[in-house]
Amino acid sequence: MVSVQSKSVWMKRQQCPCGDWKCFVTYEGDTDEGNVGFQSIKNDSGPIEPMVSPYVGMVFKSDDEAFEYYGNFARKNGFSIRKERSRLSPQLGVYKRDFVCYRSGFAPPRKKQAGEHQRERKSVRCGCDAKMYLSKEVVDGDSQWFVVQFSNVHNHELLEDDQVRLLPAYRKIHEADQERILLLSKAGFPIHRIVKVLELEKGIQGGQLSFLERDVRNFIQNRKKVVQENDALLTEKRENDTVDLLEACRANKEADPFFVYDVAVDANDKVENVAWSFGDSIHAYNMFSDVVYFDSTYGSMVYGMLFGAWFGIDNHGKLLFFGCALMQDVTPQAFVWSLQAFLRFMKGRCPQTIITDIDPGLREAIRSEMPNTKHVISVYNILPRMSCWFSLPLGPRFSRFKYEFEELCHLENTEEYEFRWNQMVSQFGINSDKHIALLFSLRTCWALPYIRGCFLARMDCPSYWKSLDIVLKEIVMTQTCLRGFLEQTGLLSNYKMKSHDQAQYTHLKTCLPIEEHARNVLTPFAFDRTQQEMVLAMQYAASEMANGSYLVHHFKKVDGERLVIWIPEDEQIHCSCKEFESTGILCRHALRVLLFKNYFQLPSKYLLNRWCQESSLFCYSGESNIKMKDEWYQEFHSLTGTLFSEAMLTKERSDFVERELKKELTKLTSQVRDMPAVDEVVTDVTLSPNNAL
Repeated sequence: MVSVQSKSVWMKRQQCPCGDWKCFVTYEGDTDEGNVGFQSIKNDSGPIEPMVSPYVGMVFKSDDEAFEYYGNFARKNGFSIRKERSRLSPQLGVYKRDFVCYRSGFAPPRKKQAGEHQRERKSVRCGCDAKMYLSKEVVDGDSQWFVVQFSNVHNHELLEDDQVRLLPAYRKIHEADQERILLLSKAGFPIHRIVKVLELEKGIQGGQLSFLERDVRNFIQNRKKVVQENDALLTEKRENDTVDLLEACRANKEADPFFVYDVAVDANDKVENVAWSFGDSIHAYNMFSDVVYFDSTYGSMVYGMLFGAWFGIDNHGKLLFFGCALMQDVTPQAFVWSLQAFLRFMKGRCPQTIITDIDPGLREAIRSEMPNTKHVISVYNILPRMSCWFSLPLGPRFSRFKYEFEELCHLENTEEYEFRWNQMVSQFGINSDKHIALLFSLRTCWALPYIRGCFLARMDCPSYWKSLDIVLKEIVMTQTCLRGFLEQTGLLSNYKMKSHDQAQYTHLKTCLPIEEHARNVLTPFAFDRTQQEMVLAMQYAASEMANGSYLVHHFKKVDGERLVIWIPEDEQIHCSCKEFESTGILCRHALRVLLFKNYFQLPSKYLLNRWCQESSLFCYSGESNIKMKDEWYQEFHSLTGTLFSEAMLTKERSDFVERELKKELTKLTSQVRDMPAVDEVVTDVTLSPNNAL
């Protein structure tokens, strides 16, 4: 029986966005332990690597290490093992361990009740003498386990590779597969169909799973029994953990007045949803609220809750944590409440763009609560589902379909996109497919022609998604109680807000004055991207048109021209690629025209505050109630400006600035902390990332 105090399993939601429980979802490239069984099968099918046989005198650090080693040896040699006996002493605790072959000894005769008729089952035990005995000794204060007896002589035949995996010791259903089995069972799939679906999803032949059909049946029956027996205990655990979480929130509020949280209860006064954010996170949102990512991909089998979190990106390209929510139901109403709570935390300030997973319910909630916010569904959350949705109906044609789909993702014209989409759907005969219908209905949120020019602040780059995945797993994978989420997110908020990028020495590549100007103003992250565009701009030719606009094209390519509109009166420049509208960084085509116009500095309107160095050096919002004196601010601004100018010149100066800046920031922070609070606002140095757009 599974204890209700066991580790809570927080995993990616497996219900399909189309809403059908029978439509099962997996993720390509998933490295969760749900694939471990398949990996071991594939590895075992190859040549067996030689493994040193245990021997008398062999040393292990622990008895668990010895058991694992002997178990691996047994599997490679066609048998399995079990623990036989152990002996204890008051001084050493367990000091003897006996591991034996699974067919060791003899089964005791079973006593039958009077009148009982039961089929006699032959025992697998046959008195095999294969064994490994260990003894613990303390050497120089460290406990070590020595092999004192070993025998690999069996009185039965050993199994082949395709048979040994079917021994009970090796037939395990991993946690990810357990959730999938329960979902399919809930959808009404019979046992044999569940096994077939798992085989198809893993791309293996029938009978090659790491468990048998009867294991699936036993697992489902045992889980139902556990749920029935422990339902009251699980309910009590959820309620106790929720109370504990709310107490922790109240304690946080008393310790930090800038901490905020909100709670929703149902008609029976039971807690449904909880959301919270930290002072540092709210402060970060005040500066970098232009783009927000809301992740709602993780849920818990034990708590029956969904974890949602808001993230952003700072001017150094680092991930920011804005807040989170725990929701009881995956419904539009729950999403609406969480968005409302988030906006209350952020004083009603909506982001310019919100990025989410594909979820029609969440889509409707955003339309309701953030009508003026552009909703973007990341293609990174769509592509991993393609195999699950289309590999079975398309069969060998799936690889070609995936190629065509990815080609569509790079089109920029809406008319061409819709024409090619209809052409692709007809070609593969999937006009009536519900997933194709879902994707097309949401095309304005994810297809490039519809979101091109939408401000994403470089949050669509692979490095950001990789760091986001790491952070999410840090939050959810180690939680055994709800209070752990509060503690983990608190650490994340504090760490990210207090770990600004160090001064970095950056080399000039073009030696153009406009490049040096960008280096002095932009953060290393933003300058690196700008510098790449400047280098590429040198490979482009600009042709002036009669109306004062320019056609810019690569010197090796005759097609793919970009139209750059130049308005000299206002120093406005617009490129048809819309790179600046998307990232806030000028593209190579616009830079080529600026160079053609003999610009030695970037126009100030194209140096967004969110990418400038100053926006991370001194960025206290008015709502934080931290007041400063004008003289102190001038001293700080002068010092940091000088230091960063010095840091850009040589590597030695960069290293010097790194040391000096740490000293000065520590000193100045102490001065701010010691300043008495006053009522009037002395100076407002809040830097808004939106006022430059």
